[in-house]
Amino acid sequence: MEIEQSTEWQEGFMQRLNGEQPWQSWALYQMNYEKTKAQLILDFSGLQCVKYLPMLSPLQHQIDAATTVIEQMHGKAILADEVGLGKTIEAGLILKEYMVRGLVQKVLILAPASLITQWIEELTLKFHIPAVAYHKKYGLDQCNIVVMSMDTAKKSPHKERIYAQNFDMIIIDEAHKLKNHKTQIYEFVQSLKKKFCLLLTATPIQNNIFELFYLISLLKPGQLGSYEAFQAAFSAKKQTIAHQEFLQELVHQVMVRNRREDTNIEWTKRHVQIVPIHFSPEEQTLYEQISNLNVPNPITRLTLQKELCSSKEAVYETLSKMSEQSEELIENLQQLTINSKAQKTVELIKQINSKVIIFTEYRATQHYLQAYLYEMGITSVLFNGKYKKSKRDYMKHLFKEYAQVLIATEAGGEGINLQFCSHVINYDLPWNPMKLEQRIGRVHRLGQTEDVQIYNFAVEQTIEQHILALLHQKIDVFEQVVGELDAILTNRSG
Repeated sequence: MEIEQSTEWQEGFMQRLNGEQPWQSWALYQMNYEKTKAQLILDFSGLQCVKYLPMLSPLQHQIDAATTVIEQMHGKAILADEVGLGKTIEAGLILKEYMVRGLVQKVLILAPASLITQWIEELTLKFHIPAVAYHKKYGLDQCNIVVMSMDTAKKSPHKERIYAQNFDMIIIDEAHKLKNHKTQIYEFVQSLKKKFCLLLTATPIQNNIFELFYLISLLKPGQLGSYEAFQAAFSAKKQTIAHQEFLQELVHQVMVRNRREDTNIEWTKRHVQIVPIHFSPEEQTLYEQISNLNVPNPITRLTLQKELCSSKEAVYETLSKMSEQSEELIENLQQLTINSKAQKTVELIKQINSKVIIFTEYRATQHYLQAYLYEMGITSVLFNGKYKKSKRDYMKHLFKEYAQVLIATEAGGEGINLQFCSHVINYDLPWNPMKLEQRIGRVHRLGQTEDVQIYNFAVEQTIEQHILALLHQKIDVFEQVVGELDAILTNRSG
């Protein structure tokens, strides 16, 4: 009997040696060996991924947060660190760990459009995770790690393409945008399959505790019971949360929150002033005329009052769209030549004699302020949410190198880091206290070397006094459930 010798194994072996395989070189073999060895580890004691990240030196609180999410929360959590502590790094560590363990391959990251490039750069450079921005020309099945804007994801045909995929992990940045359960984006996220899910927000409560209920319900439906049961058990009466400690316990089962004082980092301090503004007689007369305006919707009156506290340019845009009864008011508005709040702004900027960020809620006020500052010999640049990344970067450069003042709208300030500036003027007060925290967080973050000075403007005997009181109430609710906040408001001075 003749026995033939097979050489198939030898040919296959040589092909593997000469091919694009992990054993092609010692370096590739070693990486594949470590990856395979990590996948054989049966317990989740400590992070394995850190040793594979030579470009990153995570801080201890970031490692602890990632470890807690993986070991105790099983990959479903709200990352609610205070602004500037590195929630993106924590999310990257969690993602990388699951990838090293072989538990995650396909990932969808939803973020505001202005932060997409930042996410891709962080994941690629620091974590060696090849993330790409979503493009309608490319199928989601061609990419494993996709970063997409929330506004794009919730619309057809993109949402149908997402539904067709099986993502192992969903990461949502600025997750407080999901606070309203009746919105299209909330319903979209609710319908996604979530093997692992991370919600990133420094402000899980912005106005009331029901916002937190809906966020947690996205992660773990039933964690806080039904809406009716939650309302009956915990609803705030006179700003006091019922069964506060029990609610905190339930929340902390799905939330990790580090405060600046909890870290081993030496932070600069915040100094907050409420700066009272006094209307001129002409401004006060106009304010009273608006307050007595006969409008069908009281919210319209509140809007007009708030706009006049900002600038005549802001209120004019609303009045010009209203009925004939506003014609006389518009004439009086056009004759107004003074803006007491703008005058106080110039006075303060000249006292500071350093870089300043001004936050306003109205684009009309933003343009007015730039023109007024120019007349007063103060250089400034504008920053708003409609700017594309290239223009945002250019404006940031101009502010850092040339201009004394950056005038930003709410959306414009999102995601921009300005540690080289330490003075913030909140020219307009928002209804939402967490917007103040987000604004201040643009400068009070890792890398800031100076104490941060915050100036909250409020016009006396106007709606802004009411807003101040309301902000204090909302902050109190946040602290009862989530935990203490750094200084946002303080006693009146100046």
